[in-house]
Amino acid sequence: MNMLRRFLGVLTDIIYPKTCLACKHKLDSTVTYDYICGKCKALIKKNVPPFCIACGRHLEKGNLNKNICPSCLKNKLNFDRAFSPCLYEGVMKELIHEFKYKGKKHLSTPLSKLMIDFIKEYELPMDCLDVIIPVPLHKSRLREREFNQAQTLGSHIAAEFNKLINSEVLIRHRKTKTQAELALHSRLNNVRDSFSVAKEADIKNKNILLIDDVLTTGATSSEAAAALKKSGANIVFVLSLAN
Repeated sequence: MNMLRRFLGVLTDIIYPKTCLACKHKLDSTVTYDYICGKCKALIKKNVPPFCIACGRHLEKGNLNKNICPSCLKNKLNFDRAFSPCLYEGVMKELIHEFKYKGKKHLSTPLSKLMIDFIKEYELPMDCLDVIIPVPLHKSRLREREFNQAQTLGSHIAAEFNKLINSEVLIRHRKTKTQAELALHSRLNNVRDSFSVAKEADIKNKNILLIDDVLTTGATSSEAAAALKKSGANIVFVLSLAN
């Protein structure tokens, strides 16, 4: 059924003109923004400093805890630091939805470029990182979507910075509910102990960049980082497209 739906989608793209995946308006033939019109590209909200030293979110001026946000002050996260180039709202939220749930895998190119540009602008320490690991999907969810969005994003980043990407070492052995449907305390319980490591030798004493599409509460990335560190990983940074 999924394959038939994808085929029909491709056929529709051939018959009908391309439209912006965010606003759905017809794209001008001269547009080169990879299925995003110039207006929508300009509306993508960037995550700007100062950043929380834990989750990487923008710190508001009224924040009383200096360099950490109130949420991270209360909730211990297992990764060392997270980074995100964009805010998960408006145009970006729509694009991620198209990418993640509607099979628009080709969006991985422009979306990963936002992550790559962020790495370069803020000089993330890529030279110190040994391996890129995408947050895995459970095998049943992978069958539904037919691709792992974190893996496709991570592949572009690995190629840009000449880094090894390992999509086999971290395993999601327990199927969980979609995090977006749950409240904060439920999200933490939902993903608890849902990850394991297939081969500890691949990550022992390694510095890791964990890739995901969205960081909301940080629960999923935190649990993935916990499994990696339990198996001997040294530093675990998280890079998501949006938070």
